Amino acid sequence: MELACLDLEGVLIPEIWIGFAEKTGIDELRATTRDIPDYDVLMKQRLGLLAQHQLGLPDIQEVIATMAPLEGAHDFVKWLKERFQVIILSDTFYEFSQPLMRQLDFPTLFCHRLIADESGAIVDYKLRQADPKRQCVKAFHGLNFRVIAAGDSYNDTTMLSEADAGILFKAPDNVIEEFPQFPAVHSYEDLKAEFLKASERQLSL
Repeated sequence: MELACLDLEGVLIPEIWIGFAEKTGIDELRATTRDIPDYDVLMKQRLGLLAQHQLGLPDIQEVIATMAPLEGAHDFVKWLKERFQVIILSDTFYEFSQPLMRQLDFPTLFCHRLIADESGAIVDYKLRQADPKRQCVKAFHGLNFRVIAAGDSYNDTTMLSEADAGILFKAPDNVIEEFPQFPAVHSYEDLKAEFLKASERQLSL
């Protein structure tokens, strides 16, 4: 019994905050967990910038509505769902995810929530739990599932370490160099091959 666990942003969809930074011209919003490993520090920086520029949840959702999954992502998810039970473990927010998850045919998603006031200003965020990706993999192990996981950033590495097999996908050089124990691939075809290699079952492309 094997589960496939994937990060979302950078693996299946573009980085939402980078897309919003490009739309608004606020370069500081381009920072992601590839740059700032501490998620709380990163989110406080983001919320501070939103308040400073008087931008809120509707502004971000407007940009997300124009975005599409990465090229090949839909077909990859379809391929993966035919061979594994697929769960997306992400540090994004449910308030962001629906338009893009719809384009991926709504695989199961575990992520976080944003807290906005009546004007749409984002005043806080609520993590589902600390170190959520790793904790999910631990829980799946408690249910006797074997887990193969793929991600691209620092905040994925505890998930990859906890999984029975971890794969870096389209990760930046600094993450690849810091975590050489994980195979690193950059195309969906190579990612498929790594999932098949990690599986204990006889699977084919």
